[in-house]
Amino acid sequence: MNRAATVALAPISGIYGIFVKARNACYRQGIFRKQQVGAPVVSVGNLTSGGTGKTPLVEWIARELASLGRNVCVLTRGYGRDNPNLRVVVSNGKEILADVKQTGDEAFMLAEKLKGEAAVICDADRVAAAGWAIENLGSDVFVLDDAFQHQQIARDLNILTVDATNPWGNRRSFPGGILREPISELSRADCVIITRADSHNPGRRVQDEIERLHPAMPVLLSRMKHTELREIGPSSPIVDSDKIKAMSTGAFCGIGNSDSFFNLLRREGYSLSYERSFRDHYNFTQADVEEIVNAAQGKGAQVLLTTAKDAAKLRSLKFALPCYAAEIEIEIDPADELRKLILKAIGQA
Repeated sequence: MNRAATVALAPISGIYGIFVKARNACYRQGIFRKQQVGAPVVSVGNLTSGGTGKTPLVEWIARELASLGRNVCVLTRGYGRDNPNLRVVVSNGKEILADVKQTGDEAFMLAEKLKGEAAVICDADRVAAAGWAIENLGSDVFVLDDAFQHQQIARDLNILTVDATNPWGNRRSFPGGILREPISELSRADCVIITRADSHNPGRRVQDEIERLHPAMPVLLSRMKHTELREIGPSSPIVDSDKIKAMSTGAFCGIGNSDSFFNLLRREGYSLSYERSFRDHYNFTQADVEEIVNAAQGKGAQVLLTTAKDAAKLRSLKFALPCYAAEIEIEIDPADELRKLILKAIGQA
């Protein structure tokens, strides 16, 4: 955002900031009550708009809980779905029960990745969704996706993610900046996980800043790791990534931090001759695909790469170039410290 726009939006940002502070004060003073749901709750969220790498962390936590023999349910708002007011059971933990239009891209991707390990439910009212899941699915632990601001539901572990590549933007509140809340609200977290803290970016500097603000706060570093390529289609077979790395590649995505995706591909050895960014949660059309293919071919690309999140919405579209989804997972340093926090939160320490 340029300086002129930031200055013009400053009054609105100020009003927004006052509203947020007043709301948080009401929760602190007990005027607004947090509701218990009858099972342990682990929350993952952020202070900023846009992507901070929350979804891979939600997946990691759900897998850890499932490995402990817990009946896990992920609760999410389901951003970008057709009817945001409708409760949608994306997965009962065993099978997928809805399509990507009903669920939104992230919820559908989580349901596919956690099939056999965790249920996934989209609902704006996560307290009500948790009650339903306990009664109907036997859920005994919940993971909240993008819930730092969703304070209505009490949580046993409140994890805040901060993107090392763009931790605070211009340090201004929405809409003049990317902050949903003031940086001081870090104090509500039980743990901060700095995402995308690879060797080339200032993850350690962000860690130092957080530790100066809150010396007792556990702060962990994490990075995204590319695991495999899958062909976009109904069966999504794994392909030989080394063969693709030897080819000229076009990359496109509709995520909150597209540069992080393109940089990850370069670090993994892919040769990018074309890049295209779309807004987060973008719904691709056949016309978009044809435009991407034509532009990529014009730059000499032989294949296309996108994210697993975008791939969920691309399966019904036709590509004149081979198109693959780059699967990623999160690596946490030190992972054992996060495991200890989770065990304590769910009463298994």
